[in-house]
Amino acid sequence: MTLSDMVIGLFIGLVIAGSVYLIMKIQLRHRIAMVEKEFRQTWAEQESSVRKDAADRSRYVIKGKIAEHMVPFFRDVFKHNPSDARFIGAPIDYLIFDGYTAVKDGDSQDEITVILADIKTGNARLNRTERKIKEAVEAGRVRWETIRIDF
Repeated sequence: MTLSDMVIGLFIGLVIAGSVYLIMKIQLRHRIAMVEKEFRQTWAEQESSVRKDAADRSRYVIKGKIAEHMVPFFRDVFKHNPSDARFIGAPIDYLIFDGYTAVKDGDSQDEITVILADIKTGNARLNRTERKIKEAVEAGRVRWETIRIDF
């Protein structure tokens, strides 16, 4: 085998390798373009439902927050004097001093009952923290502290 045969063979090999590389590169780009097109189409189809779901969830949260503030005025749901309720918001919604207004106004000698209440709308459930607070109250892990500050 002569040098010229080796050079010709090398040249033919390089041409074939280059052709295979270019063909594979073109196929890969085509496949990437197809996948991008499918992704864009899928995204376009799902984007509206994702946005609608986000808007619906936002609406539910807003309605819940409004309900939390308005519930003391719904006598059929809120069985306490609205003046006895203090909105806290977190980690629970209300601290209710049931009977406080009557005692404060001098109309009653009854006891005051302290109630921790959380407002839920629809199918909402207590979250982990709220459940822990409920368990603490039910187990009697509630106490009074007077904190004094001297200046």
